Amino acid sequence: MTRKPPLILKRLRSLTLDEPSRPGALPHLSAASGLVRAGRRLYVVPDDENHLGVFPVAGRKPGKLTRLFEGKLPLGPAKRKKKKPDLESLVKLPAFGGFPHGALLALGSCSKENRCKAILMAIDAQGELDGEPAKVDLSAWYDGFERRLGRLNIEGAVVIGSELHLLQRGNKGGGRNARIRFRLDKVIKSLAKRQCLDMKPLIEIEEIDLGRIGDVPLCFSDGAALADGRMVFTAVAEDTCDAYEDGTCHGAAVGVLGRDGRVQLLETIGSRYKVEGIEAVKEGAVIHALMVTDADDASVPASLYGCEIRAPRRSK
Repeated sequence: MTRKPPLILKRLRSLTLDEPSRPGALPHLSAASGLVRAGRRLYVVPDDENHLGVFPVAGRKPGKLTRLFEGKLPLGPAKRKKKKPDLESLVKLPAFGGFPHGALLALGSCSKENRCKAILMAIDAQGELDGEPAKVDLSAWYDGFERRLGRLNIEGAVVIGSELHLLQRGNKGGGRNARIRFRLDKVIKSLAKRQCLDMKPLIEIEEIDLGRIGDVPLCFSDGAALADGRMVFTAVAEDTCDAYEDGTCHGAAVGVLGRDGRVQLLETIGSRYKVEGIEAVKEGAVIHALMVTDADDASVPASLYGCEIRAPRRSK
């Protein structure tokens, strides 16, 4: 594994909105947690809303919200945290039956029983949302993974070839960092027929050590696929002992994970941004990455950052 000096991010914009999610709220996303680019759009899933944020790829024009769940969330932080669906991951799926141009899948963290929901959204040939979102039941994962891995906290979802990889976020209290591998064809079949996901497509659970910043472990916060079969990931060192409570962020990092599960590159980020979402493309030897942040403060807008990372050589 290669370690390099701290990575400097370039701030591109705040994730401001043309209108807030409800009266009394502020017109921005604050807890950006997942990021996908499709066509001319950047889709951002926040973990403290019932909506998806839709932004232009270029410029600073305010984004719009698309409703995913009915109802209003409380404005108070503690009550909001208890009631929110906690959508932490967003992944673009390839075309399948009923979704000729693919779909977006937003996944709850499954850290509590009320967070075991996902939303499936069709997109058209231009990457625009197409039709009404559909709910997906993840409740089978709550008990299924508890026996194998402990308390879930799913923070990333990535399509790598014929597999869907979930990134399990560990914590300081003994929660384990892991890559969860599913057969993509079986996941898609289940989505198309039953609108639920269970343990049947599971291939393997691989624990992955990302190191520490001080005495706080670096733990997955998102991932993005590269065309060569590897994954770019983000990780944060958050001083918390469980999958529910937030803690002080002691730093973050960006890395590259090989198909074999080995960390090939790990670069710490030069400031204490809590980076929670990443989108990336590799051109030659350079990875161009976009990242979004979570301030853990509803009054502070999330930001979009960009950076370039020198890609490590592929393992033989």
